[in-house]
Amino acid sequence: MAEDLKNKPDEYWKAKLTPEQYRVVREKGTEAPFTGEYVDNHDDGTYKCVACGVELFSSEMKFESGSGWPSFYDVARAGTVELHDDKSFGMVRTEATCANCGAHLGHVFPDGPAEKTGQRYCINSCSLDFAPKTVGK
Repeated sequence: MAEDLKNKPDEYWKAKLTPEQYRVVREKGTEAPFTGEYVDNHDDGTYKCVACGVELFSSEMKFESGSGWPSFYDVARAGTVELHDDKSFGMVRTEATCANCGAHLGHVFPDGPAEKTGQRYCINSCSLDFAPKTVGK
């Protein structure tokens, strides 16, 4: 049986994550725009959940949105990201979380590339780990 990461206690996550990662991933925070490590990353590879390591996004689906956060028009594999209504801060948005561990990733907006999915997964860099594509693969 797979480990139930969604119900791990705060102490588990505080020991595993940096304070900034914990604030964003577990407390549904947001990093400041244009400050994240992967905003301007153009390398080939995959983006994984910083909390559990599940592959979430591919560099092939990343695009420049000008929003200040890494943006993707789709997930790498269906079922890895869950979407939830978010009515916090007087706004109505769609929150994106890791389906495996429940980590807050960011939000999804309907202003992505129309020729693709039309979606913009606006994701906090600190909720991701980047794995560069290795030569020959």
